[in-house]
Amino acid sequence: MRTFVIGDIHGGLLALEQVLKKAEVTTEDTLIFLGDYVDGWSQSAEVIEYLIDLKNKQNCICIRGNHDQLALDWLENRHEEFDEEMWYKHGGKATVEGYAKLSEQRKKEHIVFLESLQDYYHDDQNRLFVHAGFTNLNGVVWEYFPKLFYWDRTLWETALSLDPKLNMYDPYYPKRFTVYKEIFIGHTPVTRIGQTIPVNRACVWNVDTGAAFKGPLTIMNVDTKEFWQSDPLNELYSNEKGRN
Repeated sequence: MRTFVIGDIHGGLLALEQVLKKAEVTTEDTLIFLGDYVDGWSQSAEVIEYLIDLKNKQNCICIRGNHDQLALDWLENRHEEFDEEMWYKHGGKATVEGYAKLSEQRKKEHIVFLESLQDYYHDDQNRLFVHAGFTNLNGVVWEYFPKLFYWDRTLWETALSLDPKLNMYDPYYPKRFTVYKEIFIGHTPVTRIGQTIPVNRACVWNVDTGAAFKGPLTIMNVDTKEFWQSDPLNELYSNEKGRN
């Protein structure tokens, strides 16, 4: 049995199907999804439908992304919780259009799925899986502001700025990076630093390879770090803009 982690999908069902096939995933494998299943490409509702079905076939751990929470707020008519106009500009428009095709019953089932998403997953090997990050120096259990699990960028920004000469025993080493053996995140595409493959800084692995824009979707073996990627999403959805 293998354990895989999957980066931000953003409505790209074709890419998800592609990477699962490339990695030769079986029902014996565990899949950890880092969130942001929706907003971007045209198949947000189909991605949720696919994940609901997949969870019935094998062990899937589905973590909450900020875009998933925005979509849930919209589905539950909590428009006061977010800037709807801004959400539309950042991929929400495609989600709204996709959900127009679904029955009210299916929408309710999707709401149940979105409500069931986990803020994070901490495994028995002291590896943390979270969409964005956390700020409490002692770890996720002590986080004061749970929304940061799917909105924070300071964890990744700190990892990028860290002097590689420092080690965890140095007094200047950020305590956040000493709590867990490894941390797997998405949320901030590595395309922002000119990369399209998973990037490791300190103990943090960023697996968001820009699928919302012009990058591929990535699935990675958590233990071996071998990874597989889809075609760039703008090629799979050549008649769409995604979040570009």
